Amino acid sequence: MNSKSHELLRDVDFKRGPDQHTFTAIGRCPRTGRLGVAVTTGEIGTGGRVPSVMANVGAVGTQASTDPRLGPLAIKLLELGYPAARTMAELEASDPYIEYRQLGIVDRFGRTAVRTGTSNNPWAGHETGDGWVVMGNAVVDEGVVSAMANAMREYEADDIETRLMHSISAGTDAGGQPDGQRAAAVLVHENEGYAIINLRVDDHDEPMKELWRLFDRMRPLVPYYRQRPDDPTLGRVVDWKKERGIE
Repeated sequence: MNSKSHELLRDVDFKRGPDQHTFTAIGRCPRTGRLGVAVTTGEIGTGGRVPSVMANVGAVGTQASTDPRLGPLAIKLLELGYPAARTMAELEASDPYIEYRQLGIVDRFGRTAVRTGTSNNPWAGHETGDGWVVMGNAVVDEGVVSAMANAMREYEADDIETRLMHSISAGTDAGGQPDGQRAAAVLVHENEGYAIINLRVDDHDEPMKELWRLFDRMRPLVPYYRQRPDDPTLGRVVDWKKERGIE
């Protein structure tokens, strides 16, 4: 442990943790400030381990041999005002297993930091762009992450949740992991103290297909679920949908 580490990290007994072979897209929308993470993997329930997001703070993905505390710890540092690069540096200085990790961070200003440790299972790597990070480990080859990055660029005009979905879809279509995927998730925050999109497919033969089905149903309902906490007279979602011709 580095004696100069932030006090939040000094007493953390980091563990190497189990392997979380996966590929992930992290991003911020420059128009709305939305922050999000989308992930898919061959293991069950990845949405409960990889992504951490806080509105107006940042988005983090932690994978490979991961300690699930890393994501929330990174969010706490970002909340203190640390930029993405400084947050990554603090984790590097504090975690004795950092070479087994794969970490991606996007802060509230769209600044990025990403690290693929030297002990990640191959193929492992990452790419970054304007306000986004894509990364993968134990995938079939570098074409997976390259396809994810290309999708982030291709769908630049779309909202961040759609870009993230297309990114992990592209990674899946490019070969994904050698043994395929079993789970997928997308988590997006904007200004509220709760997620505007939080969808998980925890165990499925075709997790991306199922996540798209849920996403396509949820996306037109986001305005309703954002308004309802502040407007109890809004009525039932079934009536709201009917008035707008949403099936």
